Amino acid sequence: MSKLTLTKTRLIEGVWEGVLTHEGSGNYQPDIQVTHLQEDIPGVEVREHPDEGLWVVRVPIPAEKISDGVQTFLIRDRKTGDTLESFALMSGDALSYDIRAEVTLLREELDMLKRAFRRHCLETM
Repeated sequence: MSKLTLTKTRLIEGVWEGVLTHEGSGNYQPDIQVTHLQEDIPGVEVREHPDEGLWVVRVPIPAEKISDGVQTFLIRDRKTGDTLESFALMSGDALSYDIRAEVTLLREELDMLKRAFRRHCLETM
């Protein structure tokens, strides 16, 4: 039985990077697939560092995949079908509206809690 672990290291200049490690016996060669809306992302690099016992995974994010809202990318092991990691890009007006709505809701809930707490303090004095 083998186990793969993929850990994000950074996102820089439109490239997601991570470190892939393997726990198991034998000479393992990973087969990584990255998808966005079930469509393969081209140009994924998996570079082995045998002296360190790991691989560096680089996923270039195509410009045409960047748009308003939340864009989720899945990184999977082709051999097992297991999802190793995912990352999401969030942007645009739709997102800012969602955040403003959430902040407004949180403020209303906080005001309600403050009033209840003040009432409780007055009643117990």
